[in-house]
Amino acid sequence: MHIVAVHNWQKEEAEVAKTIAEKMGTVVFEARQKISGGGPAVLASFADPQQAETLSAQLSQAEVPALVIDTAAVRSRNQQLDVGHFVLGPQALQIKLFDGELCEIDYGKIDLLLVAISNAGQRQTSTTEVERKFSLGKTLLSGGIPMTKKVKSEKIVNHEERDETLWLYVRGGATMVFNKGAMSYEGLGDEMQLTRDLNFTYLKNALRRLAPQAGYDDRLIKRAALIRLLGPALNPETDIDLAFEVLSCSLREKSAAVSDSTLIDQKS
Repeated sequence: MHIVAVHNWQKEEAEVAKTIAEKMGTVVFEARQKISGGGPAVLASFADPQQAETLSAQLSQAEVPALVIDTAAVRSRNQQLDVGHFVLGPQALQIKLFDGELCEIDYGKIDLLLVAISNAGQRQTSTTEVERKFSLGKTLLSGGIPMTKKVKSEKIVNHEERDETLWLYVRGGATMVFNKGAMSYEGLGDEMQLTRDLNFTYLKNALRRLAPQAGYDDRLIKRAALIRLLGPALNPETDIDLAFEVLSCSLREKSAAVSDSTLIDQKS
């Protein structure tokens, strides 16, 4: 599947909605709903990549920047690595993954820090249910009067755990995922706080300070923003990886556009 998303438009929302409606052959009201709240916003998905590329090109030519995401390619890359332990070194971030692999990331190579509430695994709980069932033995002893007995049964229920995660993007490298509830914070040393919430907040603030060039975005913490970005065709429960992909591509293109504009101004 190939999804088309619009982002970083400069025109008024009404004009953008009109352009989208014209290119997609739909009504302006529907187009405006999809882009309400700003971009990026997924407009449509196509099995045929050529259809997606054609729509993206038509929108971009009409000054509504668009990008195409190949969902199969995103999921086959599987470049997200789960962080188990970290140390905030003076020049680089030292990381130990859950599989035991060690790596070091120069702060200067970090270009995005994205925060969201996402799936953090499964949790099982057991409950004991009591119900009354017909008892043949008691019924016979009572002379035929229908009798019941209590029957206890244990029920296992699976719950999806959702928690705050930080996705750290490195230029030309893998993406590191910091799961608030799954990591060890011992690497903070004397700066270690009393709770996971405080430690996670400290980590986010420290990375923003140590990598000031990195873009930071936490809009996906709010479920409403996640739903707006993905649109009606995608599921916020199972497609959050695509939301991260769309958002990261959008922010990187915006950063590149700003850099290009700055260079042009300097040459002028």
